[in-house]
Amino acid sequence: MRFALLVLSNFRRHMLRTILTIASIVVAFVLFAYLAAIRHAFEMGVSMAGADRLVVRHKVSIIQPLPMSYQAEIDRIDGVAESSQAVWFGGIYKDVRNQIPQIAVEPQKFMDIYPEFILKPDQKKAWLATRTGVVAGRKLAERFGWHVGDKIPIMATYMRPKDGGNLWTFDLVGIYDGANPETDTTQFFMRTDYVDENRTFGKGQTGWYYIKVKDPKNAESIARRIDEHFANSPAETKTETEKAFIKGFAEQMGNIGAIVTAILGAVFFTILLVAGNTMAQAVRERIGELGVLKAIGFTDLQMLGLVLVESLLISVVGGAAGLALGSLFISGGDPTHGALPIFLFPTADLVKGAIIVVVLGLITGIIPALQAMRLNAVEALRRE
Repeated sequence: MRFALLVLSNFRRHMLRTILTIASIVVAFVLFAYLAAIRHAFEMGVSMAGADRLVVRHKVSIIQPLPMSYQAEIDRIDGVAESSQAVWFGGIYKDVRNQIPQIAVEPQKFMDIYPEFILKPDQKKAWLATRTGVVAGRKLAERFGWHVGDKIPIMATYMRPKDGGNLWTFDLVGIYDGANPETDTTQFFMRTDYVDENRTFGKGQTGWYYIKVKDPKNAESIARRIDEHFANSPAETKTETEKAFIKGFAEQMGNIGAIVTAILGAVFFTILLVAGNTMAQAVRERIGELGVLKAIGFTDLQMLGLVLVESLLISVVGGAAGLALGSLFISGGDPTHGALPIFLFPTADLVKGAIIVVVLGLITGIIPALQAMRLNAVEALRRE
């Protein structure tokens, strides 16, 4: 009890300084939460990538096409359960800033491979029956105010329609939801058969293949067999896990993880200096009081613990408040209004933040705590 009273009395000594130090820590951890959510968004669902899914692309680059005829050969490879063609459409919705993720797929096969994309049965039936049909994710539909039955005009950038011009018109037949919060609901899917039939060039070619394997434990060996099968062909393949494919795709925009780490490093280094200076100054101001405590019987370990507890308390109060506020703000929605594929504060980063809170408290308090522990009572009282 007396230990707690000592700690609280020291906080009241310079209340404004304590509040400002805690506030700076709060801001740092709110920033930590937002940067973690942004980094997770740019990873585009790496953590949710299916262990039973592979992606087959051209060996040289994803922008190089593969023949559609490869699909029958892929399906015959032992261990492959199902495959779906996929083509990046790359159009624009109304404005050049609206370059939404548009991918042409085979509806039935794609939905089989990606069960986390939840589409109502009647909407799925409509997609299978409508060649001009498209489905959009819930977040994307809300961003643009789309409803089932709408006509969606897409301006082609390179995949122009054979009837001339650059405008494709699709029928929105479904809006899919995600099976969990990390499912990307910002995508726009049309049908490969309709796109292939009506484009001016590239007929008979696809961008890549989504593969579902029968046993995830055999994914690597199946990937190797697929690449060996197409070795020395006009279009050699590179088959990788979905996780590796998404990560590589995301890194085309730069190493977001390294950028976020650098920003957070600078922020926490600054906070470390601020909090460390606060604790050092608090110890210097109480030299005489600490000498009295030693003189009446406080041990070296008790002195060490007293200062460390003060430092930890400041860090825990500020860090917990910052993480809580960050989680609350992020749960309020994506500030980009749908530009990010997912926007949430991952549990793993929340745990990481809690660990950083404790480490920050220990680091900022350890030097002042050691000074207090080594303090000589007689010298401290003389200085007072």
